[in-house]
Amino acid sequence: MKKLNVAVFFGGCSSEHSVSLQSASAVIRNLNPEKYHVISVGITKEGDWYYAPNAGADMDADRWYTETDCIPAILSPNRSDHSLLLLQKDGVCKLPVDVAFPVLHGKNGEDGTMQGLIQLAGIPLAGCGILASALCMDKYRAHQMVKDAGVCVPRALVLTMGMDVKDAEPFADEIGYPLFVKPVKAGSSYGISIVYEPQNLRHAVAHAFQYDDEVIIEEKIDGFETGCAVLGNDELLIGEVDEIELSKGFFDFTEKYTLQTSAIHVPARIRREQADQMKKTAGVIYKTLGCRGFARVDLFLKPDGGIVFNEVNTIPGFTEHSRFPAMMKAVGYSFTEILDRILELALDTK
Repeated sequence: MKKLNVAVFFGGCSSEHSVSLQSASAVIRNLNPEKYHVISVGITKEGDWYYAPNAGADMDADRWYTETDCIPAILSPNRSDHSLLLLQKDGVCKLPVDVAFPVLHGKNGEDGTMQGLIQLAGIPLAGCGILASALCMDKYRAHQMVKDAGVCVPRALVLTMGMDVKDAEPFADEIGYPLFVKPVKAGSSYGISIVYEPQNLRHAVAHAFQYDDEVIIEEKIDGFETGCAVLGNDELLIGEVDEIELSKGFFDFTEKYTLQTSAIHVPARIRREQADQMKKTAGVIYKTLGCRGFARVDLFLKPDGGIVFNEVNTIPGFTEHSRFPAMMKAVGYSFTEILDRILELALDTK
């Protein structure tokens, strides 16, 4: 059987560049070499594209780029090409692409931009499309759609660049402290603060504006955070629900990638009927936002058993130890089998 040429895009012009390298490295290691030929496409922090056939183990340490091994490249927008164009010194060479797998976190990769280019080129896309990617990156607008579908969401207010923080103070007083301040469109907990006192609100808002031109002030939900790994287009497979156990604060960037004072439990330490209800809710959210392929739906479970929507990660962390693979492993899927299924779903045109 002919191997599929899978273009794996990694890096990116994003604050989450380093996270992407870790995820993509694990994806490339776990793609079945008997079924797939990997085409590694690295994007620098400045946004330059390179075909990087020998990225290998150096990817984790961000040493994947070398002048001798990397070739400038672009994805052809011509729908008849289905190719990565290698811009070599002696001319342009076409490298056929059967399916594109962006393993890019945050802006310029997870927000619909990369998905738009891939779909414009007519290449099958692994994961969510343009609209779902853009919606899920936008915390506030995703919440509005999910709320209309009957799922509870936190109370929130959006500030745009140039607004005075004083305009938000009455709302902050209404929902009470502590509260969260977040960039509307960012991932990996970049720019997020938990604010315990009113005098710290202005600083938290200024910090969040470093990552986006819109900032959301959001009530803190009592309870704990859980996640649901979802695979599928029409029929959905949902992994075991996980649970984040925090010793203090919130699940920030450091805790997400080091678990210094936190722990993740798979399955979550909740009753089976609660887990089933969370899976059902995750499925509703996934379909409401138009997700396809795969995504991780994050929820809060309140002390009274109520479920509140947090966010959807359309390209969640994808190392061997990340939450998405762990939840799927708990229902019997190996990392390689997860990747197989994602690529099968990308090729499903029904």
